[in-house]
Amino acid sequence: MAALPFIGALLARRRRHRRAAAVVAQLFREPNEADVLWLSDAAANGDVDHARWELRYARRALGLIAAQRDALDDVTASDVAVAIADAFAIDPHIAPGHRPLAERQFNDRVTTYREALQSRGGTIGPADKLGRMLLAFTSDSARTAGSPLPRAIQVMDAYLGEASEALREIYGGAPALPEDRKPSESVASR
Repeated sequence: MAALPFIGALLARRRRHRRAAAVVAQLFREPNEADVLWLSDAAANGDVDHARWELRYARRALGLIAAQRDALDDVTASDVAVAIADAFAIDPHIAPGHRPLAERQFNDRVTTYREALQSRGGTIGPADKLGRMLLAFTSDSARTAGSPLPRAIQVMDAYLGEASEALREIYGGAPALPEDRKPSESVASR
């Protein structure tokens, strides 16, 4: 007896949801305490809570950007975005009345970090721009260069690398697509 088509679609949707939730679980890990303390001292005037939030936002934003950029199919980024929204809705670190603010701040970071990664030309490369943006979001002052910049670049590079690795592990490797097929056609059977 052949399975009904809607059952196959339902199972595929559940599988996609589980994979996206697994990626988001990685993105919602708490930042390393040493990084929090460093960023607090380097840019947040000792405000540990603010530094922690900027690192949370950075990891999550770069994870979404990695899903948009590195995904094996054309629905993964949407699935990850939905899973991030679901996780924000139940995040115990966000007071219910502050969820809209947290979502707006997150979206601001996604937009800014995406622009930093996509911009070309000039003397400052994308990795440098990401580090500067992390420092700018964390700091009251406009100073984003100097001694904290190399570590900011390192942290942001690590977050982007971790997100890409999580996608590869959870979604089954790096893309290897034939020239004549869309990404979604190549993984439709997974």
